[in-house]
Amino acid sequence: MRRLSMLGTALAVAALFLLGNSAAFAAPSPEENQLIDRAAVTVQHMRQDPAFDRARAQLRSAKGVLVVPALVKGGFIFGAEGGNGVLMQRNADGWSPPAFYTLASASFGLQAGLEQAEVVMLVMSDKALDAIKRSEFKLGAGGGITVVTLSAGAEVGVTAPNVTADIIVWQSGTGVYGGITLNGSVIKARDEWNTAFYGRRVDVSDILGARVRNPEADRLRQQLATL
Repeated sequence: MRRLSMLGTALAVAALFLLGNSAAFAAPSPEENQLIDRAAVTVQHMRQDPAFDRARAQLRSAKGVLVVPALVKGGFIFGAEGGNGVLMQRNADGWSPPAFYTLASASFGLQAGLEQAEVVMLVMSDKALDAIKRSEFKLGAGGGITVVTLSAGAEVGVTAPNVTADIIVWQSGTGVYGGITLNGSVIKARDEWNTAFYGRRVDVSDILGARVRNPEADRLRQQLATL
């Protein structure tokens, strides 16, 4: 009996240890669900922006889409940009579930105050999508990947009906944020958010291949499908 009691105690301790070290496998926190909801709102805003009309046809042939609902830029003289987003891949049966990512960069310039923008990156080539799906990818770091930006005051003004680029960036800024430069930005998967949202440790390739699902993302996928 004593041995059984000791075994039971040991198992209980082991269970507590495992639970304490698997917090990432718990139900999604409000942050992941809020980001999904905000990404759906950003897609709706993109639909209403005249600048997006020039890239609507490109979206229909895009390999993937990275939606960053709030890219924040702040600081004086030294500035920083950053925001969380979701990446979705076009599959045979429509848009994949979202994989969580972060977009971050550092910049130098006269940047007073705090600005914010919504950003949607249309990933037009397999080469660009494969680069983003890696654990970390830096825009403008070679590799022959071209990036153009849509919207007034942006780094590249695009007026032609057909845009040719590996990545087409749509942005909608607030205040004097217009004209962001994404060169040097790092796009990196947020593994801990992906784990929390899907309930287990999962690779980005499994998410984008639709081998895992979470119905909380259905609204966002439907928004994209109707563009």
